[in-house]
Amino acid sequence: MPHVVVEYSANLRPLIDLPALLHTLHHSAVATGVFPFGGTRTRAVARTDYLIADGHPDNAFIHVTLRIGHGRDLDTRRRAGQQVFDALCAALAPVQAAAPLAISFEVQEIDPDLNFKRNNLHEYVEARRAGRETP
Repeated sequence: MPHVVVEYSANLRPLIDLPALLHTLHHSAVATGVFPFGGTRTRAVARTDYLIADGHPDNAFIHVTLRIGHGRDLDTRRRAGQQVFDALCAALAPVQAAAPLAISFEVQEIDPDLNFKRNNLHEYVEARRAGRETP
């Protein structure tokens, strides 16, 4: 964990460098010191069907959900969330200065009793850091 999920209106595509934004969000989550690099996943999906505010076609939105594992105290969750949100807003500042853009961000804790996973990424990340391709 965490999973950084970016949902955005498709009209933003020509206005943002999506790979750079994903990189910024991914690395800002890791930089909090709260989340492991090997567990961080960042992805985006464009929404082509949407209605924003008065329906003007220039209106745009981006919503980021930071889904995290259960168990961290509120101050830690708030601090990490604020750090990632600040990075998001800084990256989008030029777009928001030029176009109508709603930015929203939410931290969600994943229910530990309903969270199922199988993951060998940590071993591969550690092997690569040690100069090997495989664990």
